[in-house]
Amino acid sequence: MMKTFTVAVVGATGAVGQTMLSILQERRFPVASLHVLASERSAGEQIEYDGRKITVQDLAGFDPTGVDFALFSAGGLISKEYAPKFVAAGAIVIDNSSAFRMDADVPLVVSEVNPKALDSIPRGIVANPNCSTMQMLVALAPIHRAVGISRINVATYQSVSGAGRSALEELGRQTANILSFKDPDPKRFPVQIAFNLIPHIDDFLDNGYTKEEMKLVWETRKILGDESIQVNPTAVRVPVFYGHSEAVHVETRKKITAAEARSLLEKSPGVTVVDDRTAGGYPTPVTHASGTDAVYVGRIREDISCENGLNMWVVSDNIRKGAALNAVQIAELLANKR
Repeated sequence: MMKTFTVAVVGATGAVGQTMLSILQERRFPVASLHVLASERSAGEQIEYDGRKITVQDLAGFDPTGVDFALFSAGGLISKEYAPKFVAAGAIVIDNSSAFRMDADVPLVVSEVNPKALDSIPRGIVANPNCSTMQMLVALAPIHRAVGISRINVATYQSVSGAGRSALEELGRQTANILSFKDPDPKRFPVQIAFNLIPHIDDFLDNGYTKEEMKLVWETRKILGDESIQVNPTAVRVPVFYGHSEAVHVETRKKITAAEARSLLEKSPGVTVVDDRTAGGYPTPVTHASGTDAVYVGRIREDISCENGLNMWVVSDNIRKGAALNAVQIAELLANKR
């Protein structure tokens, strides 16, 4: 008989939380009972799961006793306050915030890249990486394993859904305003996002990079277990609703041709190669990524400016693979160990 589990989703009314619920259902995760948790203002709302209505409970008053897996997507402050309480009650917490990612005793896991990190979970917490790191490493880990990567230059083109529901609403509202010859009136972003690009995600740090950019540096090294990899990131917010894109340029330790890289990626879990040198023969956030689970890779070519250079274009749905799907995949890996 299949073992079943008690699951809690914290932040269940947010975009990622709702997607976690739909993916748990789609992938038939063995849920015996499900608790959907959010802030007090959302408590009492009804969420549909597997053909039945479930009432949203107030996280602050919830007793976590008996929960096996708690999937958190409610922000770092909530995770820091409540994750230890769930762990103390016997749950494993899979956390989507940045609260614990760089803690040495918390595994930072991409399910296709470093599942062995789940062999040791000393604090009962597993961290989900940042969405832009996640998709990049699904594409780059096979290449790193094959020939080694010494340097990554990456420019990200990140959709507004990565900044939450208010950002989605702002892009929609500004687009309508501009097309109606009205003031775009920026509130969520420092400048207009509709029909614009903003080279600024998260806070600026003393070295001139933003925190979002440095997450790509720190998390890449931790997940791949290689502190020597040099990463040079630029993160840009773009007027796209769902799906992050990345122009990735790597320098490998040994030469790999574009054909060899393409062949390797075609066999790699979680990757779909879309790499035809024709109009439309490449992935985009709208035509491929949005609403799907894969990390799409295209524009694979050797770098004409660098002896061991390889270029590619990487696209994925930041809410699904970049957050919710990976959390569920981690829960699946852990469930299989029990």
